Amino acid sequence: MLFHPSDDGSDNTNGITFVYSVHMKTTQFLIFFSIVIVIYGSLNFYIFIRGLQAIPAGSSWRTWFPIIFWIIASTFILARILERTYPCLFTGIITWIGSFWLGFMLFFFLTVILIDLARLFNSFQHFFPLSFYANLPQTRIVTLFIVLGLSVIFVAVSFINARIPRIKELNITISKPNATPGELTVVMASDIHLGTIIASRKANRLVEKINAMNPDLVLFAGDIVDEDLAPVINNNLGEALSGIKSSLGVFAITGNHEYIGGVGPAVEYLEKHGVRMLRDTAILINEQFYLVGRDDRDKPRFTGKPRKELEDILVAVDTSYPVILMDHQPFNLVKHSTMGIDLQLSGHTHHGQLWPFNYITNAIYEVSWGYKQIGKTHFYVSSGYGTWGPPLRLGNRPEIVKINLRFTD
Repeated sequence: MLFHPSDDGSDNTNGITFVYSVHMKTTQFLIFFSIVIVIYGSLNFYIFIRGLQAIPAGSSWRTWFPIIFWIIASTFILARILERTYPCLFTGIITWIGSFWLGFMLFFFLTVILIDLARLFNSFQHFFPLSFYANLPQTRIVTLFIVLGLSVIFVAVSFINARIPRIKELNITISKPNATPGELTVVMASDIHLGTIIASRKANRLVEKINAMNPDLVLFAGDIVDEDLAPVINNNLGEALSGIKSSLGVFAITGNHEYIGGVGPAVEYLEKHGVRMLRDTAILINEQFYLVGRDDRDKPRFTGKPRKELEDILVAVDTSYPVILMDHQPFNLVKHSTMGIDLQLSGHTHHGQLWPFNYITNAIYEVSWGYKQIGKTHFYVSSGYGTWGPPLRLGNRPEIVKINLRFTD
């Protein structure tokens, strides 16, 4: 029997629901983890085989290459486990190696695929010179160094790019019947991903840049922490956030990564350090405008509980005032434009973070990065300040958004 009455005559449906929810989350995690392992392992195996083929027979490197390759390739998965169970200096080193390996893996894969496609086309067109085949072992070695060289260049350029955030400035005017004429400086950042990779130096730089803009209001649109809270606590990264100066306060919403690492402790930690978390709620600020913050749309997947519908949150909002919405994942933009929202701020996409993933985010989201107006509603989707996985960006810039917001009646 799946249901048993309790001794006092009440039912234990809530207990069954909880057990079912835990079972479903465990099953989903195992399925997701299995898919990730298969994809990650397959890509690494392909790169490994092509690399091994390039090493001449009899070379001592054919003995050492498999050992070195698979140790490095395993660091990313190992780091994800150790960050939760054994945060320390060794774990930090492993995390950095594994994160960089993700970037190298991408560029190795892309360059090797291009070479294999060229070889495939050559079997039909024969455009490679005969000298290409005259000394095949030497050709393979040269090709190997070309792949290594190009990958190192791409990783170096991407690493430098990820460390130089830009200030994106927007000028937005909102006209509402109950708007108090005036101007505000709003600074927004998303996808900071505080943790082992985005640590003290970059957190302090973020706060310095925010304070230099003399903001009236600071908004963080989700993914402030990078999954596991332990590195954030160990590096005392909350202290940097406590140094933000803003006349109207610092507000934030949850992103999917707060849920991945445990939303309760993450929210408690952020609020302890001066960040007010808005979780499916709305507040009237300075009797001037409403600020609405939504829980992340992945909340049901991690907690088994739904987030509030936007319509339900807006019941308590007088939309004759200006309304600013923070919603981490930029979905349903057209629908939101019909609900009295004047400005929506989102993140999440990273605009793919590394080319060519921007083509995927462009296909998924109506706005993958940047500004768009639909009806009277202004939307801005940030590429984010930090990084997830590899500390690299290619094809986009990290950013902090400065919004010169003007209210008129």
